[in-house]
Amino acid sequence: MLAPKKVKHRKWQTGRKKLDNKVDIRGSVMAFGSFGIKATTHARVTSNQIEAARKACQRELTKIGRVWIRIFPDRPVTQKAANVGMGKGKGDLDHYCFEVLPGRIIFEVDGVTEIVAREALRKAGTKLPVKTRIISRELA
Repeated sequence: MLAPKKVKHRKWQTGRKKLDNKVDIRGSVMAFGSFGIKATTHARVTSNQIEAARKACQRELTKIGRVWIRIFPDRPVTQKAANVGMGKGKGDLDHYCFEVLPGRIIFEVDGVTEIVAREALRKAGTKLPVKTRIISRELA
């Protein structure tokens, strides 16, 4: 799974949930491939979900196509153990995630036909907790 090699702070503060009307400006333009998958809702995408989507996409593209992952999970998420009472400090590091805002391009694909690329990105989108839409370089 994807995880940072070294972090400045092992545990982050939670952050606020007022992200309903925010739109991502960074990472909203196609940079590498001909087709991409763009988020239309907000969610936290874990490293396991990114890897599952990448595998589903790559399996459909076979050896011909190329996939670019445009997000990296660098946000640590903590979790207290089961059956542990309140208090006694913050929980241990559980996994890493990336906070996806609407407008962020998650994957890009190149080297295959439009039909194959759309099917690969559709399968990748089903593995993610965000609503997505497939875009092409002409429309982006």
